[in-house]
Amino acid sequence: MKKFNVEVIIPVLEDQNLIDKIIYEELVYHTITQESKEISLEIINKLQENGAQGVILGCTEIPLLIKQEDSIIPVFDTTTNHALAVLRFVLANKEE
Repeated sequence: MKKFNVEVIIPVLEDQNLIDKIIYEELVYHTITQESKEISLEIINKLQENGAQGVILGCTEIPLLIKQEDSIIPVFDTTTNHALAVLRFVLANKEE
């Protein structure tokens, strides 16, 4: 990230633990609660207050809970982004 002048801001340990709990005790079981969504959005807001201009949703389950319309800063769904990159690669290298 340094190469591209991107500063990485990570949640504080307490917030990391909350995110882990939400993922491993709820989302992996397809349990989605408003409370967990609000907690996640509070963490995103704290990151934004600390200078974050976007948030990487770096776990396949997090986009089940957080959508772009929920956040005032951009969120990046890594699952979708990876799938689109693979599709672009395949289409660009398609043999006719």
